[in-house]
Amino acid sequence: MAVALFAVFVVGLAIGLPIAFVMGGSGLVALVVGGNLSLLSVPQRLFDGINSFPLMAVPFFILAADLMTASGITTALLRFSQSLVGHIRGGMGHVNVVTSVMFAGISGSALADAAGPGAIEMRMMEKSGYDRYYAAALSAATATIGPIIPPSIIMVIYALTDSRVTVAGLFLAGVLPGLLLCAALMAANHWISVRRGYGAASAREGWGERARAMVRAVPVLAMPAIIIGGILSGLFTPTEASAVAVFYALLVGLFVTRTLNGPVIAKVLLQSGLVSSAALLIVSMASLFAWLLTLLQIPQTIAGGIASLTTDPLAILLIVAVFVLACGLFIDTLPAVIILVPVLSPLSQQFGIDPLHFAMAIVLNLTVGMITPPVGAVLFVMSSVGRLRFDRLSRAVLPLLAAELLVLLMVILFPALSTTVPGWFGYTR
Repeated sequence: MAVALFAVFVVGLAIGLPIAFVMGGSGLVALVVGGNLSLLSVPQRLFDGINSFPLMAVPFFILAADLMTASGITTALLRFSQSLVGHIRGGMGHVNVVTSVMFAGISGSALADAAGPGAIEMRMMEKSGYDRYYAAALSAATATIGPIIPPSIIMVIYALTDSRVTVAGLFLAGVLPGLLLCAALMAANHWISVRRGYGAASAREGWGERARAMVRAVPVLAMPAIIIGGILSGLFTPTEASAVAVFYALLVGLFVTRTLNGPVIAKVLLQSGLVSSAALLIVSMASLFAWLLTLLQIPQTIAGGIASLTTDPLAILLIVAVFVLACGLFIDTLPAVIILVPVLSPLSQQFGIDPLHFAMAIVLNLTVGMITPPVGAVLFVMSSVGRLRFDRLSRAVLPLLAAELLVLLMVILFPALSTTVPGWFGYTR
């Protein structure tokens, strides 16, 4: 059964089938070949994979991000970012990074960031004289901040897979790594701008102009405060927070920017429904695949193999990081979380690694995988939006990928980056 499961999985990936069908098909074939389990297990596991109240947060956060994008808030974010960092060398690139940090507080998705603000930022950089491949590469790299700074769809899925962490705890654990990622990308952009002669985007603005730009961006900046504040205060759960985010996005679009109307809302609902359906289909199929892995005791085998190499917690984390990064080259983020977390999380318990530290290392690692070829989902989005050659875009992103890997190494080496903020609010072991 194990041979059939992995053989079909590898062949499916090699011929380019959608990852959801690869996992579902390999699971079905494995059950048929094994012959000792009823095929009724398939629909049962598919349903159980998405029969979860916390999982409802995923479509709600997707809808909230789409509503805010349709409300035209990207312009306000770009203007505020430019007032803050536009005067620095490589200013338009810095605007790209800071805007992505702000948008991360409402999207929770790298793909949403890439397809929304990322596409606009890429075109603005190109008009400002930046190389179009570098502009697309930086937009792709900054989009990966989306799943790190709360809210985060990946973190919701992780918390459902590992009961030792909570959604709120993971949201808080992402704050410092997300800001560190922002700083690393700004430093990389400054270095590249100096080498290539990219100048500032605008002159230094006064505090009055900055204050006016901030006021226009307040409706956007308030959303993450409402989400996190409501969760930490106990006013609502993370799932309820996602519904509140949708309601708030509607209020902003209808009464603040006044860009939402019946036809626009209908279009947004259709788009969000398609994205949510794809995400939940992946989660459902991955649940079947993960169940078979557990049944075949694959997690115990892999965990035992890694544990046999060393007993040092730091060495374990580094080995896991290399393993996850290798998996991220070929497997998309959401299925990777569902498949790998049950396999690897027992190691953190066995070797006394803080579960939030371990979770943050995994989440950041898989997020970085979204800009690593050959299955870099964000790179594919930017390549499609910008009509760029994928191979050249993959080369252009390498310096930025190096900066993100450096942040990953720091998160692994310094647990306080992941545990300090959750500790302030009582989310500790």
